Amino acid sequence: MRLADLADLTLPADLAASGGQLLPVTPLLGVVTAVLLLAAVAVAGRGLLGHGHAVLRAGLRAVVQLAAVAAVITWVVGSLWWSALFVVLMFSVAVRTAGRRMTPGPAWVWAAAPIGAGVLPVLALLLGVGLLPAEGLSVIPVAGILIGGALSATSLAGRRALDELRLRRGEVEAALALGFEEREARLEICRTAAATSLVPALDQTRTVGLVTLPGAFVGMLLGGASPVQAGAVQLFVLIGLLAVESVAIVVVLELVGRGLVVAEQDGSAR
Repeated sequence: MRLADLADLTLPADLAASGGQLLPVTPLLGVVTAVLLLAAVAVAGRGLLGHGHAVLRAGLRAVVQLAAVAAVITWVVGSLWWSALFVVLMFSVAVRTAGRRMTPGPAWVWAAAPIGAGVLPVLALLLGVGLLPAEGLSVIPVAGILIGGALSATSLAGRRALDELRLRRGEVEAALALGFEEREARLEICRTAAATSLVPALDQTRTVGLVTLPGAFVGMLLGGASPVQAGAVQLFVLIGLLAVESVAIVVVLELVGRGLVVAEQDGSAR
C-alpha cells in the first residue's frame, strides 16, 4: 500500500467511480452549507466571541479557494514541476498565515523556519524511500496535510508563547536578575504555554477510531480500500503530523527565545 493510494482519493471523480460517496453533492448540500455558515456567524456574533466577521470571511474565502483549486488541480497534477510550484504556493500561504497570527510585525517571515523544518524532512524521507512517488497526484495531498499541521502548530505555539511573555514580563526580568541568559529566561516562561499547541494532535491520535474517524480513513474505505489499508495510511498521517508539529513547536520556541519573533509592542525586538 503506497501513499499514492491516498492521493487518488482527493479527486471526487475517483470516489464517484468507486461507487462510494460521503455526502450527495446536490443543491441541497449547498443550501445546508450556507445555513450552517450563517449560523456560525450568528452564534459567534451574538456570543461576543469577536470573530463573527472572521467566520464569514473564512467561509467565503473557502468557497472561492476551493472553486479555484478544483478548476486547476486536474492539470496541475499532470506535471511534476507545476505540482512542485503548487506545493511552494501552499507553503508560502501557510508561512504568511502562521506568521501573521504570531506577530503583525515584519518578523512574521520567520514562520518559514518551523513550517519548513517540520515538513521538508518528512517529505524528503517519504520520497527517498519510495513510499511517496514523485508524482503530483501523490505529492500535493500529502504535502498539504503536513503543511496544514505545521501551520496550526506554528501559529498556536507562537501566539501562546508571545502572549505568555507579555503577561509575565516581570518574571522574565526577575529571571534575568537572577543571572539567566535572555534566551533561557524567555524559554523558562513561555515553553509550557507553547507546548500546549501539541494537545489537539495528541488528542486526535489518542481517540482515533473511538471518537473520530478521520478523513483519510473514511475516504479510503469509500474508495474501496480494506480497513487494514485505510488504518495503516491514517496511522501514518497521525504519526507524521505529531512529528511535524513537534518539530515546528520546538523551532518556534527557539525563535521566540532568541527574540527573533516578538510581539509588535515588545521592546526587545531585534
